[in-house]
Amino acid sequence: MTKNPNIRFKALPSNSPSLFPEDIFDRIPLNHPVRLVDQVVDHLDLEHIIRQYKGGGTTSFHPRMLLKVLFYAYLSNIYSCRKIERALHENIYFMWLSGNSTPDYRTINYFRGKRLKGQIQDLFAGIVRMLHELEYVSLKVQYVDGTKIESVAGRYTFVWKKSIEKNKLKLEANIASVLSAIDAQITEDQSSLGNQEVSKAIDSAQLKEKIKSINAMLKGTNKPTDKQLKKLEEDYLPRLEKYEQQLETLGDRNSYSKTDTDAVFMRMKEDHMKNGQLKPAYNTQISTEEQFITHYSIHQTAADTTTLPEHLEGFESHYGKQSESIVADAGYGSEQNYELLERQEITAFVKYNYFHMEHKRRHKQDPFSVQNLYYNRQEDFYVCPAGQKLGFIGHTTRISANGYAAQVSCYQAQRCEGCPMRGQYHKAQGNRLIEVNHRLAWLKARARERLLSAEGLYHRSKRPVEVEAVFGQMKSNNKFTRFSMKGLEKVAVEFGLMAIAHNLRKWATKWKNKAITGKPGGNNSLIGIKHTVSMLKSTRYRLVA
Repeated sequence: MTKNPNIRFKALPSNSPSLFPEDIFDRIPLNHPVRLVDQVVDHLDLEHIIRQYKGGGTTSFHPRMLLKVLFYAYLSNIYSCRKIERALHENIYFMWLSGNSTPDYRTINYFRGKRLKGQIQDLFAGIVRMLHELEYVSLKVQYVDGTKIESVAGRYTFVWKKSIEKNKLKLEANIASVLSAIDAQITEDQSSLGNQEVSKAIDSAQLKEKIKSINAMLKGTNKPTDKQLKKLEEDYLPRLEKYEQQLETLGDRNSYSKTDTDAVFMRMKEDHMKNGQLKPAYNTQISTEEQFITHYSIHQTAADTTTLPEHLEGFESHYGKQSESIVADAGYGSEQNYELLERQEITAFVKYNYFHMEHKRRHKQDPFSVQNLYYNRQEDFYVCPAGQKLGFIGHTTRISANGYAAQVSCYQAQRCEGCPMRGQYHKAQGNRLIEVNHRLAWLKARARERLLSAEGLYHRSKRPVEVEAVFGQMKSNNKFTRFSMKGLEKVAVEFGLMAIAHNLRKWATKWKNKAITGKPGGNNSLIGIKHTVSMLKSTRYRLVA
């Protein structure tokens, strides 16, 4: 076989050491995101984290280096500490950030799970303040939305509050029955329980005292009594203690997982079976502006409605001010939230249930809908399509799931029997009764006016592009659909790292593609990061105490 003389290959570099070896870090482009991560972390104040170190013993890896490694790992969609450890040995970007330090996965995991607990949100807020200084975000508007992210807990380890309460009631009835039977077997001169009424509502501490008292008097004197005492001690008491502990863990929640007691069972939209299975999860809320995340919070409730007060409070505590405008979907349109926004003088562009429905022809032409009934404000009565008056009969209070009390006015017709139109709008027995929340109706009218204004239309069109695009980036592009750590505090750390990585990724894209020279993506892109650093040098972004 003849060789083709025109074929030429590049010479392979020698594996032997050279006199003047190449610096591999020169291969890192000047506009690479890793350089932005390095500069940003250098300008964060880590005083509160450093205070956690007690000193003594061997030397520790500096938290600034570990933060750089973690931030860049999450920016690169690497969430496993073992994979981060491997990258520190194989990836030149990680080598450069760490200064060739090689902490193992245990050190990285301990720093992430322990050192950053309670600190990550302050670090996140410090980076957002940098973005504010660079005028990437104004913090004057928040586009708010939430999504459920699955916990790492077992998916079928249910503990339900209703089930626990039901079983506890049955157990208390059995305990009361046994105590009554024991009491019946004791003569009055022997028993201190003879004249006492045995209550079904008994806690484990009271049961222990009763068992101790009965044992002191009767143990070994009566076989049936001894058998019942043994059942109380070995069966009923441990079960009662277990139910009490589970109810204490539940608190105000309706469920939790045995393998992650902070997680709550929620219906997941992204379930692979497409049937909305219940899985242990957390409700993550974020505020965005220009697709930067400006605030986040983690909640143990499935409904978005109840999360807004705490979320807004967290925003104000970190930045010392509240936004001028809030934009959110109908999941937040409750009387409590509208009242909160009115009280804080925030311009709210928040939808409510049936906002879109009430603009449809079917709803507008429905004469039997409460919203379409004629209302006489002066004499306080409604008129149905049949011409009958629905007079005011009194007020009542409705308590929401989170304990908010709303006052409702009740109106009832006088004679619905025999009405030819009755079957079209009223199928219950008796005269038609309607309930109207006048305060909520007024708040909805104000919300409707804002939402239909030019500014409202602008925010409504921008909201899906803002917050939903961020969740899409996280879940679809970055494959962050399930937490890898357990517990509310550690989950907050993990999501905080994701939020920081998202902001750094977007920040890096902006200064990389828009150099000050006006040549996007050109050779002078380094000017973008130099400009960033020069603006940040004057300020060390201190963490909020």
